[in-house]
Amino acid sequence: MDVIHTIEHLRARLKSEPSIALVPTMGNLHDGHISLVDLAKRHGRCIVTSVFVNRLQFEAGGDFDRYPRTFPADCAKLEEAGAHVVFAPDEREMYPTTQEIAITPPKVAEALEGEHRPGHFQGVATVVAKLFNIVAPDAAVFGKKDYQQLRVIRELVAQLDFGIEIVAAETIREPDGLAMSSRNGYLTREERAQAVRLPQNLRRIGDAVEKGNADFARLTQEAEADLARHGWRVDYVALRNRTTLAPPGPDDRELVLLAAAWLGNTRLIDNLEITR
Repeated sequence: MDVIHTIEHLRARLKSEPSIALVPTMGNLHDGHISLVDLAKRHGRCIVTSVFVNRLQFEAGGDFDRYPRTFPADCAKLEEAGAHVVFAPDEREMYPTTQEIAITPPKVAEALEGEHRPGHFQGVATVVAKLFNIVAPDAAVFGKKDYQQLRVIRELVAQLDFGIEIVAAETIREPDGLAMSSRNGYLTREERAQAVRLPQNLRRIGDAVEKGNADFARLTQEAEADLARHGWRVDYVALRNRTTLAPPGPDDRELVLLAAAWLGNTRLIDNLEITR
């Protein structure tokens, strides 16, 4: 496995590769990330994993400085998983001058995370566009756990004609149902035991909707109230159309339930696809 830190060396390394699959990450890798690498193997001969903590997607006062950096351990996991190249630029390499040109996110980015994390999706779309231009992959793999991000990336590729296949990977969960996340490591022991309440509430709503309950407002409000009673600070629990992320119409059948809430100082997100 080659570990490369500059754009020039990466392009030289990839120049003769017949097909490339990219897995963008911010490091601190867990089994969910490794599942993306495994899926990428079906879509490219050369697997490139980027490890870069992108300052542009962190809001002011966010956790950029304390975001875990575990690069040696990340490389060991990636080598064991069969990745071929790790691209790990520093900030000066990715942003040698102030990044004045930025990608304006599409409409699908405006609500939910877009409302609660101003500037987040602009930072995501900008760094992903740069990675696509640097790596020139045939395919790129993104996890469904960041559901709205996946929709933003699909629009980025479609509207800017990148010609890259975007592959969606299913969310990997802990045995108790909690979605794997780098930020789970922030949780105290007591908070970790409480964290499973988020996916449990989503599953409860999903079961009700699939059985014909169409009172979406009441169902989501009950979930928010349950979380609040147990000490969570809820940003949103929302049922949406899977494609547009708009509130569902009466004929919409393919839905997604999305949630974001704070447990102590840790913000957790999760989602659940529902068919009614």
